[in-house]
Amino acid sequence: MEVSATTWIVVPLLGGLIGYVTNRLAVKMIFRPIKPINILGLRVQGVIGRRQAELAKSIGRVVGDHLIHHDDIMEGLKGVDIGPLIAKAVDTGLDSKIDKLRSLPLIGAFLTPDRIDELKQAIVTGVMSEKEAIFETMEGAIESNLHIEDLVRDKVSAFSVERLETLVLEVASRELRMIELLGGVLGVLIGVGQVLVISQL
Repeated sequence: MEVSATTWIVVPLLGGLIGYVTNRLAVKMIFRPIKPINILGLRVQGVIGRRQAELAKSIGRVVGDHLIHHDDIMEGLKGVDIGPLIAKAVDTGLDSKIDKLRSLPLIGAFLTPDRIDELKQAIVTGVMSEKEAIFETMEGAIESNLHIEDLVRDKVSAFSVERLETLVLEVASRELRMIELLGGVLGVLIGVGQVLVISQL
């Protein structure tokens, strides 16, 4: 069957347009409509909005089971030099108390600046000597009280769909755009294939 030049142009272009629009609509429907709407008796809502709770649970499980562990947090904490932090805490905590003691007649005479510095240094040294015990206590507290899976799940559940959409598009906007364009390319190829089939009849 002889096929006109117009058919060779129109059918592939129409196929490309349909493929592009269909894929674009599919990408949009990942997020939208954000709120459920009824279309011809069917409840329509974006995948993220409809399944946000399941998504949050899955992300929480993946992060908690495979990405972040209590050991990782403790390794990071153990890399921190806590000496200056303790020294600052001792300074802040003792200064007001020492000022009160220095106002007392007998005790105040013994609290010279050098002795105060020695006292502070002795406290810091004493605390630092128990550094491993402190970290062990912290590790137990983190393991008992920090539930990473639950924390991530609650954070993702609290995000608005708009915020999730923004986050996904920041990471995957190029890939989603390629999906839309791929729909157009495939539509053109299918259109060419249809014309070839028709031409063979």
